[in-house]
Amino acid sequence: MGHKTAGYLPGCSCLRCRPGPTVPLPACPESPPVCRRVRLLPGAEPCKPRVGPRRADMGCQAKARWAAAALGVAGLLCAVLGAVMIVMVPSLIKQQVLKNVRIDPSSLSFNMWREIPIPFYLSVYFFNVMNPSEVLNGEKPQVQERGPYVYREFRHKTNITFNDNDTVSFLEYRTFQFQPSMSHGSESDYIVMPNILVLGAAVMMEDKPMSLKFIMTLAFSTLGERAFMNRTVGEIMWGYSDPLVNLINKYFPGTFPFKDKFGLFAELNNSNSGLFTVFTGVQNISRIHLVDKWNGLSKVAFWHSDQCNMINGTSGQMWPPFMTPESSLEFYSPEACRSMKLTYKEPGEFEGIPTYRFVAPKTLFANGSTYPPNEGFCPCRESGIQNVSTCRFSAPLFLSHPHFLYADPVLAEAVTGLHPNQEAHSLFLDIHPVTGIPMNCSVKLQLSLYMKSIKGIGQTGNIEPVVLPLLWFAESGAMEGDTLHTFYTQLVLVPKVMHYAQYVLLALGCILLLVPVIYQIRSQAPEDTVSQPGLATGPDRPPSPYTPLLLDSPSGQPPSPTA
Repeated sequence: MGHKTAGYLPGCSCLRCRPGPTVPLPACPESPPVCRRVRLLPGAEPCKPRVGPRRADMGCQAKARWAAAALGVAGLLCAVLGAVMIVMVPSLIKQQVLKNVRIDPSSLSFNMWREIPIPFYLSVYFFNVMNPSEVLNGEKPQVQERGPYVYREFRHKTNITFNDNDTVSFLEYRTFQFQPSMSHGSESDYIVMPNILVLGAAVMMEDKPMSLKFIMTLAFSTLGERAFMNRTVGEIMWGYSDPLVNLINKYFPGTFPFKDKFGLFAELNNSNSGLFTVFTGVQNISRIHLVDKWNGLSKVAFWHSDQCNMINGTSGQMWPPFMTPESSLEFYSPEACRSMKLTYKEPGEFEGIPTYRFVAPKTLFANGSTYPPNEGFCPCRESGIQNVSTCRFSAPLFLSHPHFLYADPVLAEAVTGLHPNQEAHSLFLDIHPVTGIPMNCSVKLQLSLYMKSIKGIGQTGNIEPVVLPLLWFAESGAMEGDTLHTFYTQLVLVPKVMHYAQYVLLALGCILLLVPVIYQIRSQAPEDTVSQPGLATGPDRPPSPYTPLLLDSPSGQPPSPTA
């Protein structure tokens, strides 16, 4: 089909003429090609101007205006929502944390506080004495570290009682189960170590009359007691029958906390560490988990200053939320009979969860001459060890970091086989700063015995004065499994998504707000001059709906019928 005209230009886009036989014309010289006005053949009708496209253009423009306005409104809503989230999200997160960390049956963390889901392990390393006979003759002790012997530790709270003064009281029981697969050795392994009952009693009798010392020597000999003993790991840990214990309990009742057996950890298994009363945080969140009383006491009487006797900090399981690098971790340890304070070291991550690492300062076990605030813990020996005899049946026992880390070097030099290492022997706690909940922790302590030759007690031989390590242990735990996944999702992933979402919404809103602005600017731009009907159209001017279809040739002569 073609145009029934006097001629048709190839590439012409004019389709307004009636269809009919096409008479080809020479190619248009213009680019792009346009319809030239040609003379109609007889019987042809001229095209009439169309107004439909004009109305369609107006309809499209109206739709465009509505679309731009809709995008602008959506952008405004996104920008407002993003700005509101930037202001409100931190406040909402804080409110949720404060609501769910307090010790209250309705809080999400209550079950975690009551039944700690984190698996704890007690890893014990013994110092096996390699030359006990030589030590009795005055030679330097030589020890070999054995272990670890690992125990799974289970904790659960009972007798939970909420009080009227925003506190809660409870007893926490602990049980230990040996883990052969995680241990280097078995509980049947034999360890040679000092006899605490004999050597401890000898030091305690140093200033007693010689006659009493003679009686003590005779009693030791009768009962078969020696300065060193060869016992299994299980016996050292959980107790062994000793006739000396029975004798002391018979004639000096209440001297020992042991009934039938003597063991270094016997009083910890299937028992509690005392009645704790701590603040719940319901009325005052800043005091949450802080100890109000222990066994009904607000301070102990083991030490020689009020500051050292104070029961400060928490019970050692959770701390107040929203910590900063200026915060410190303080807790009361019944086993150490004192409060301990850890200091901030560095930020870190545990399984994608942000943490603050807290460590023990080098002054934790320093003596009074090195660190005056510790003067109340004296009488002291070398710096770096703490005398705990006042709360351990008066036996000359000392607490320190493993291998005498951070202690006076003379202590490690006096014993062959000690190798203090900061990475292996320092304690740390990784705390989630927003909630105050531990993610990963390892508390490492060493127990040592001060021993020496006591004149009048033959069992002590010629032992040179020495603080001899007995064992060191690491009490460790890390969040894992479903508990870790839930914690990460609720306290890390969701806040992170909301954090990024607020800025994405704000940026998207700003971009969408530009759409109506750009549209308005473009709609106000001047349009090209439109040709009026009846006026000549230059060869370079594009046709418009008003361009006349018939136009005389430039020469003024009508076009040839065969043109």
